[in-house]
Amino acid sequence: MFKKIAIVIAALIVGICIFAATKPDTFHFERAMTINASPDKVEPFLIDFHKWQAWSPWEKLDPNMKRTYSGAESGTGAIYAWEGNSDVGAGRMEITNAISTQVDIDLDFMAPMETSNKTKFVLTPGANATTVTWSMDGPMPYMSKLMTVFVSMESLLSKDFEMGLANLKAAAETAT
Repeated sequence: MFKKIAIVIAALIVGICIFAATKPDTFHFERAMTINASPDKVEPFLIDFHKWQAWSPWEKLDPNMKRTYSGAESGTGAIYAWEGNSDVGAGRMEITNAISTQVDIDLDFMAPMETSNKTKFVLTPGANATTVTWSMDGPMPYMSKLMTVFVSMESLLSKDFEMGLANLKAAAETAT
C-alpha cells in the first residue's frame, strides 16, 4: 500500500514538472486606469524616480529601504536602485525611453531572485483625462514556470499594479 502511494505521489510530481515545462518562456502583464489629468501632469510622476515615493506600491513596504539615484535627474538615463527587507528585495531601474506618451524602463531584480524585466507606461490622452497602461514583460525561467502552476502571475502582480495606479491617480489629480 505504501509503495502504491509513493508511486502515485512520484507520478504527480513528475506530471507537474512536465506541465510546468510546457508553460510560455515569457510573461506579459498589464493594468490600466483613467486619471483625471492631462499627460503632462501624469508624466512627471513616471520619469522622475524621486516622485515614485508618492505612488509606488512598494515604497512603503520598508521604511528603512536604502535608495540610490544616479544618471540623469529624470527622463531617459535616470537610474534608481534600492535595497531593502524581504518585502522589497534589491534591484535597479533605468529609464531607457521617455517621450510624452510612453516611458520604458529596464527593471533588474537582484534579490530575492535575479531577473530582468521590461516595464512600460503608456499614456493615452482623452477628453480631460489620461489612460495610463502599466505593463511588465519578462522571461519565465523554469522555477517561475513551476511556481505559476500553483499561483498565476496575474494574482501575484494585479494587487500591486492596481494599488500603484490608484496612488498615481491620486497624486496626479492632486497636482493639477
